[in-house]
Amino acid sequence: MARYTGAVCKLCRRETVKLFLKGDRCHSDKCPIEKGASLPGKNAKKVRMRKLSTYGIRLREKQKLRKYYGLLEKQFKNLFEKAERKKGVTGENFLELLERRLDNIVYRFGITKSRAHARQLVLHSHVLVNGKKVNIPSYQVDINDVIEIKEKSGNIENIKEIKEGKIEVSIPSWLEFDAENLKGKIIKFPSKEELNLPVEEKLVVEYYSR
Repeated sequence: MARYTGAVCKLCRRETVKLFLKGDRCHSDKCPIEKGASLPGKNAKKVRMRKLSTYGIRLREKQKLRKYYGLLEKQFKNLFEKAERKKGVTGENFLELLERRLDNIVYRFGITKSRAHARQLVLHSHVLVNGKKVNIPSYQVDINDVIEIKEKSGNIENIKEIKEGKIEVSIPSWLEFDAENLKGKIIKFPSKEELNLPVEEKLVVEYYSR
């Protein structure tokens, strides 16, 4: 399946917000957003001055959220349609499904510095769910499913340092993670407030419901 392979900092510049796609660079003063970088492209000034229509505002929110999780349009829309079919508030259901992706959980554990790296770990069969190998990044993790890094994979750079306690990881309140054993689980599904995303998901719902 095709995937964006260009400069990820361009994506943040286009959306004028940090999408945390570049690992450590996003948390340093090298981040283009921190430097106040302009929109990419030779017509950036014209684009910046243009007033967005209602459709344009909704489109940009959808693009932000899609790029934040690193999904292609078809994957993103399919997940939205699944959220629509569930009982409850569509926007909240959608965020929950995005967060429950296996690659996202690995990233949230702090094992990797970006979702792209987390996706690679899953694809290369370094991750187990309930003791079984799962190499599907979109796999939906449930509450109390045990996610762990294979023992043989513990020597990978960064993962080894986390295991040895040389790198401290910050874990969201809705997750539980044992850094020494590289093992964790979801203890509850996160609320919108706990996620603190740079996106208004209601506008995404409006975009697809138009």
